[in-house]
Amino acid sequence: MNRWKKKVPPANQPNIRPNLAGEGFGGRLGYYFTRALTNIRQNVFVNVVTVGTITLALLIVSLFLLVFVNLENAAENWSERVQVTVYFDRELSTQEQTALRGKIMALGGVSRIGYVSRDEAFKRFVGRLRGQETLLEGVRSDILPTSFEISLKRANRDTQGVETFVASLKGIPGITEVQYGEEWVRRFNTFLNFMRMLGALLGGFLVVAVVFIVSNTIKLTIYSRRDELEVMALVGATRFFIKAPFLIEGIIQGGAGAALAVGLLWGLYEGFLHNAGSFLTFNPAATGLAFLPIEYVGALAVAGILLGFVGSLTSLKRFITV
Repeated sequence: MNRWKKKVPPANQPNIRPNLAGEGFGGRLGYYFTRALTNIRQNVFVNVVTVGTITLALLIVSLFLLVFVNLENAAENWSERVQVTVYFDRELSTQEQTALRGKIMALGGVSRIGYVSRDEAFKRFVGRLRGQETLLEGVRSDILPTSFEISLKRANRDTQGVETFVASLKGIPGITEVQYGEEWVRRFNTFLNFMRMLGALLGGFLVVAVVFIVSNTIKLTIYSRRDELEVMALVGATRFFIKAPFLIEGIIQGGAGAALAVGLLWGLYEGFLHNAGSFLTFNPAATGLAFLPIEYVGALAVAGILLGFVGSLTSLKRFITV
């Protein structure tokens, strides 16, 4: 009977247990990843639901981003129409044009200056009356003024920037009449500010909703395995040892959800481009409709990983105190 008696190590000999996670940090990390993958294989349905929830949530956010990015691009194209025109009652010599260009450029905020002669102005006028050119019979180009058409840089196209530039422009000797469509500029910038504010509000709401949905979905995943967590805690496993595989599992779920969301978004984008002609009166591709820039795709990937990590971390707090 004595041979079945449990052997107790001497008091001066340490009780050495095998390291299941391997030697060193790399071995532990490998164990955590292996355990996370094992958990995924053992709970396929729950993980599919979690990844599907993250995918759907990020797809909604990415669709909103796609619309917002293209609206911003359209607004940028429209803002290029913000133009300041300086009129003269006579033709300017080359030297006069050069001198005035230098003074205008010195004001700052100018991206391009174009000189419009009387002949060029007359050609434009005739072009606008296409089909009614007979109305201009006997009319000479002398009746039209010459002008400088000034395009501003993006940072100076807001209402305050345009008004400040025009006030400085009127201070240059030789410039008397300046037009820039005050009312159009004001309405356009009001519209831009409204769209940006609306985008920020909707984007913030979507982010909060996504975090809430994903966190609660992962919480259900953790709750379904609460017995496993309790057993691991009872046998002496450390908090980090218990949490690490679940955190890695959340990261994998978030990354997979982000990849699926971007893939679905790309499929929807391509499908819309190729089939929009059947129900729209214009070709979206011709309007410059673009997919998300690479930095936005990277941000979605990071967001998915963070969603999975934070969702797992907050869900584990119910069972494991930090």
